[in-house]
Amino acid sequence: MTSADDTVPAGPGVLWTATPTGRRGPKPRHSLEGIAEAAIAIADAEGLEVVTMQRVAESLGTTKMALYRYLPGRADLDAVMLDSALGAPPPPRGERWDDALVAWTGALFARALERPWSVELAQRPHTPGPQELAWYETGLAATDGLPLTAGERLDLLALLSGHALSLVRQEAGARAAEEELASGLAAVLEAHSDRFPRTSAAFADAGRAEQRDDAFRFGVRRVLAGIAALVAEREA
Repeated sequence: MTSADDTVPAGPGVLWTATPTGRRGPKPRHSLEGIAEAAIAIADAEGLEVVTMQRVAESLGTTKMALYRYLPGRADLDAVMLDSALGAPPPPRGERWDDALVAWTGALFARALERPWSVELAQRPHTPGPQELAWYETGLAATDGLPLTAGERLDLLALLSGHALSLVRQEAGARAAEEELASGLAAVLEAHSDRFPRTSAAFADAGRAEQRDDAFRFGVRRVLAGIAALVAEREA
């Protein structure tokens, strides 16, 4: 079952087909940037599930039908929200390709963590907007010169971004539950450490502050280690 908000536009989407703001004629009352800001404010305050064309229109002091002059459907609203939330990627960092990709993935992780709802938008079928393609461009630049096919280079970015975004989703959705579980489990393991010595030691070590980000770093480094081995094999 679908509604007007579920309409998926054909073609590249409003981010690539919007009329330039410098056109002649009456100035539009709203802009894609302003609409994105209004939608993002709702998502930040109440969650992505609350964002609808109707709610955004109300926050802008207009009607839902008037909003359709700027956005043909909900998929376009998702697109402008995601592109605005991602923003431009930071300048490339690191002289080595692997260091540059570590920095790239870390920046994407940090950006998505600021607005965890953006992960859901990124994982919905969509046409990447200008900012998202800028992230591709920066990531691919780090792989220039490597003996990888174009498809492999894109797959590498997919692996790294998928790892980062999955951890954002996990951290945002399960932080309170994990803390409650860890608190209860700590008492159990402390009382029964003689029965479960390895498990007790592992959880105690993993709970240390300096270990909490290891899932992110470990995954990124292991992916890149595999690519480094492939590169060495092909260059041999």
